[in-house]
Amino acid sequence: MGFRAGEKGRETVADPIWITEAEVTSLMDMGEAIAALERGLALEAEGKAENMVKTHAIWGGGHTLHAVGALFPESGFVGTKTWAHTEGGATPLLILFDSHDGALKAIIEAFALGQLRTGGISGVATRWLAAPAADDMALIGTGKQAIAQLAAVAAVRSLRRLRVFSPDPGRRAAFVKRVRGELDLPAEEAASVVAAVEGASIITLVTRARASFLNSGMAARGAHINAVGAITPERMEFEPELLARAAIIAADSVPQVRNLSREFQEALGSDEAQWRRVIPISAIVATREPRPKGTDLTLFKAMGMGISDLSLGVEIYRRAREKGLGRAIPHPQRAKPRLKAVAPALQGD
Repeated sequence: MGFRAGEKGRETVADPIWITEAEVTSLMDMGEAIAALERGLALEAEGKAENMVKTHAIWGGGHTLHAVGALFPESGFVGTKTWAHTEGGATPLLILFDSHDGALKAIIEAFALGQLRTGGISGVATRWLAAPAADDMALIGTGKQAIAQLAAVAAVRSLRRLRVFSPDPGRRAAFVKRVRGELDLPAEEAASVVAAVEGASIITLVTRARASFLNSGMAARGAHINAVGAITPERMEFEPELLARAAIIAADSVPQVRNLSREFQEALGSDEAQWRRVIPISAIVATREPRPKGTDLTLFKAMGMGISDLSLGVEIYRRAREKGLGRAIPHPQRAKPRLKAVAPALQGD
């Protein structure tokens, strides 16, 4: 059951490289992505990694332009990922720079990387926050990120049962068939959200819903919830009141939750004491302590953050260098002489 999507050492190759989607998928699988994410989160917990808070702009009633980044200065890397999400599609790119001299190191096509990152961070959260014996999963949503979410949970828990719900019966049936074929998981269709989550010990929400569909009473005692889909203020997956029941609330980026999550904004408002209940997933990974016995509900909110992208990007870059993959692109510094042609215009009259 392999979901592939892409060691260390000082690189000396002068030219940066372009790494394609196909190369990413050949260089890293989901288990390796989860391990890379945990290494990056450990750096964050040690104060050796920092996020650039995500920013986005909206146009045309739903299209969005995003930018996110991170710093691993002691490791020699900084980077940004940017993409425009439109009805016609998206082309995300991760750009890696040398933290010491600012040189371009790589441009990585980042759709598969994004799936590994988004699925993988839920895998990290599930490893540390779900009950050790959790084996009954509910998945709400069957879009582009859904298969990676399943692969990530399956990488850290052995699933005995999997129920899937999305509003479109045809898409739901097709997705269940795909999961059985590609991941060899015991997937079955559920006719409603309630039917999907009843008794489930792991619940993953990965939708583009604009109204909440999961309330506090639906989740079984002892469940863990990965809330992945509502990453901009116009979206919402769970009722804000659900947070009052959660014994542990974690997020990949607490600042981004404060800025962009309507679920949390409505539940916690400006109450700083309540906001202190929300802890970064890096702090949980750093302690490496499993979920306390008897815990009722845990919730992980994923917004997408630069540290996650950079964690995978750096590992993929290193592996590409070792294997001789990636297409060399001219180093931008070599283009400097061309500026002579426009120098008179820059100088003015």
